Amino acid sequence: MAASITGELTKADTAREAWITGVGIISTLGEGAQAHWRALHAAPGPGDAVTWSPFVIHPIAALDLDKQIPKKGDQRQMEAWQRIGTYAAGLALDSAGVKGNAELLARMDMIVAAGGGERDAAVDAAILSGLRKSDRPAAFLNERLMNDLRPTLFLAQLSNLVAGNISIVHGVTGSSRTFMGEESAGVDAVRVAQARIAAAQSEITLVGGSANADQISTMLLFAMGHRLWKGELRPLWERAAAGGGLASGSLGAFLVIEEKNHALARAATPLVRLSAVVSGQARRVPGAITAMLEGLWGRIAPHLEADRLAIISGATGAEPATAEERAFLSARAPIAIRATSSHLGHGVETQFPMNIALAAIALQQGRIFPSFDPTGFEHAMDAPLRQVVVTSVGHWRGEGLALLEAVG
Repeated sequence: MAASITGELTKADTAREAWITGVGIISTLGEGAQAHWRALHAAPGPGDAVTWSPFVIHPIAALDLDKQIPKKGDQRQMEAWQRIGTYAAGLALDSAGVKGNAELLARMDMIVAAGGGERDAAVDAAILSGLRKSDRPAAFLNERLMNDLRPTLFLAQLSNLVAGNISIVHGVTGSSRTFMGEESAGVDAVRVAQARIAAAQSEITLVGGSANADQISTMLLFAMGHRLWKGELRPLWERAAAGGGLASGSLGAFLVIEEKNHALARAATPLVRLSAVVSGQARRVPGAITAMLEGLWGRIAPHLEADRLAIISGATGAEPATAEERAFLSARAPIAIRATSSHLGHGVETQFPMNIALAAIALQQGRIFPSFDPTGFEHAMDAPLRQVVVTSVGHWRGEGLALLEAVG
């Protein structure tokens, strides 16, 4: 399929620019920009190799939920992935200086990238066990579904419940969209947010996603697809020699993306400019992913400054997608590359918004974080950082690139 681009890059002073004015991130590395920046300067941790042995996950760091979800009733009715997303959204609103601004929140748009929710494993197991013993399995199944799943529990399976809870807890009540579709959902959430601002269809948008790795449905799906890394965790680029595999990660990442003049009118400080998001889908045949990425790169290449550019890769570790992304990245040498999955694990829909947030933090610092890649694939960078390209290659479908630039 052909690549698509939203919004042409332009340096004209009158152009509508999409600025990122707030980031809210949580992961196994901790909470917030400073915690992540510090953790990215240390070697990646081993993850949790016990809970889902022989597979490894990166669980979410301990959170004081009261700080962003003050009502205990709200906390109780959410599944873990909803709490992660609602918490991260609150951090983003705080970062942008709009938390509690009822007038602005009432017209703030929201785009969420989400999976299908979490299953109640105990209920599922009981129903499946009972079906084998029942003389009337259809009636048994209907009765159990009616009686064993409370309304709140059943609704917790719906992907748009993350957006609903953000609206309830934080008061974001403009238009709302929820995208499903694994890694492509995260790419398209950011792409559409940027495009709507460029087209004067939105002035300010909250966009992001959440993922909980520590749950049976995620682990079962990835395990059945033979996508998971087994045994002692290795850095991402080192896994290819042993067949590859992803380490699932719990992530929450939200961005406040705002039109330049809207931000200036409220004296907001921009973190970075989100200059372009391009996306496409390649068939999983040899060479197709690399070719798609080359085509997407060609759309942004005229605007790149190679000596002040770094790449943050969302490579999953799953093969053959990661090998094809590596082939594409190899042709970009000597640009500095950093694969964040070694630190964070892979958060599927949330990986792209998370990496955009990390790119924004790096651009604020004026430098890329160090590499802990033992293969030598990732290069050092001493020059000041002014641009970052963020990549996303789905473990099964979908590709995307984003260009972020320093403001001023």
